[in-house]
Amino acid sequence: MQEKYPQLTDRIQSAFIDAILIVILMFVFASILDKFDNVPDWVRIVMFAALFIAYEPLCMTLGFTLGNCLKGIRVRKNLDSTKRINIFQAIIRYPVKMFLGWVSFLTIHTNPKRRAIHDLVSGSVMIKL
Repeated sequence: MQEKYPQLTDRIQSAFIDAILIVILMFVFASILDKFDNVPDWVRIVMFAALFIAYEPLCMTLGFTLGNCLKGIRVRKNLDSTKRINIFQAIIRYPVKMFLGWVSFLTIHTNPKRRAIHDLVSGSVMIKL
């Protein structure tokens, strides 16, 4: 079977959906914490940091993020696109993606598998279902 790779627009839309979800979850967590008296600031910081830092790597390891699901795309191992990436690949992939931002997507049109810089670094590839 011929692999299909998502367009840049699919990937951007997926990232946008995930960003909206994270913001919504931050508001939900803030509302929940507001119901308690004297919640230490460090608890709020840890909760929000964990949400922001852990969401994508954990979801990628388990299969997909909400944005990936809605756009019909998945992150897989480059050498075997039938297998999900492991937690170590996800932990490498995410900070590179965050650090480079949109610059990471510049390589998508330069290789046949449409791999971004963070995909190249982590050994992953995005496929379209």
